[in-house]
Amino acid sequence: MNKSRKFAALLIITVILIAFGAEVRAQDEDDDGPHMYIERPRVFYGGALAGANFCQVDGDYFAGYHKVGLNVGGIVYAQLARHAALSLEILYSQKGSKSARPKASLTLPDTYITKYGIALNYAEVPVMINYFDKRKSHFGVGVSYGRLVSSSENLQIDSLNIKRSIDFKNKYPFNPNALDLLAGFELHLWKGLFLNVRFQYSLMPVRKDVPPDYARSTQSNNLWVMRLMYLVK
Repeated sequence: MNKSRKFAALLIITVILIAFGAEVRAQDEDDDGPHMYIERPRVFYGGALAGANFCQVDGDYFAGYHKVGLNVGGIVYAQLARHAALSLEILYSQKGSKSARPKASLTLPDTYITKYGIALNYAEVPVMINYFDKRKSHFGVGVSYGRLVSSSENLQIDSLNIKRSIDFKNKYPFNPNALDLLAGFELHLWKGLFLNVRFQYSLMPVRKDVPPDYARSTQSNNLWVMRLMYLVK
């Protein structure tokens, strides 16, 4: 999928979300009362986000959310109805994977992967449609476009007691673009403070055609996010 198709797909999804929100607003237009967490309603709300990603890469032969990275940035909500809002975020997000223990190669005899790690740093723009309850806690679903800022890879093997490091990042580069599906929940704690938990998974591979000796051919980001969000009153 080229860049124009990715952008078109993201634009179509955004339009669908806005149309859905407009329909919800039409159905809810007679529902008066406070929006978000303040008494006087307005259309736009902005704030800051800070927390951590707990990550793994499906396809690297290592299971477990052992890689921890930053997830920081800003967010804007557009109120569509009393119980519905569209959100747009701009984030710096660190993803990847980290091995917890050595693992035998599935294809090479007498070869162990003693250490493996991937670091992927993205500039990311999630777009979500959110539903609010009476306590202003809310859950949402959406998509996220990411642009790879930097990447690194650490692969160390032990073959017949000969230890060496391998880097095939340049030969098998990571995809510079990312498109993820995400779903999350924001728990209203106090005034403008919320606790956010989110699950995020790649809709397109972060890398393909990886040699099978050390990883599966296709790799995808798989992560949980935990953050605090503060909306400015």
